[in-house]
Amino acid sequence: MMHKALIDLQDFERLQREEPEALQAHSVTAVLLALGSNYQAETYLPVAQAQLAALGQVQSSTAFQNPDFTATVEHPKPDYTNQCVHLALTTPMTLQQLQQTFKDLEGDCNRCRQTDANQVRLVTMDIDILLIKLADKKNSLSKNDKSKWIIMKDRYPFKSHETAGINELIAEGLCGK
Repeated sequence: MMHKALIDLQDFERLQREEPEALQAHSVTAVLLALGSNYQAETYLPVAQAQLAALGQVQSSTAFQNPDFTATVEHPKPDYTNQCVHLALTTPMTLQQLQQTFKDLEGDCNRCRQTDANQVRLVTMDIDILLIKLADKKNSLSKNDKSKWIIMKDRYPFKSHETAGINELIAEGLCGK
């Protein structure tokens, strides 16, 4: 079963891509997020899910464990647990507000941003916005009155686990039930 709220995501290549900076003041009604943790994911993924649920309706893909793509034999790194989340906001927010909210949520999960390049990063929670859906209204970015999903240009092409998570949400009809 394909979920109607995400049906226009079937072909990523056809979706509009925009730089996040160009969308800061736009009102957003839904987002597709990539959550990741390589340290105590079993603790922090549920914390993030609960805080996201306070913002609206949340549906999640399966949590996938993946090797850190920056790891090498000489510099091994812990695996990540990754999950995609569809969040339909109860109250629309600007992209700028959402970005700050997610940064605060990462902090609530005890995220420490390490600055030492030689230090292995232990990431309790990372939240990346992959796609946004603008509020239904005529705007300079929309070719018609119905809002469409917009890819965050700095996040595309998606990593394989992100594509898998998004496709799972679409195929299973998890979003918007």
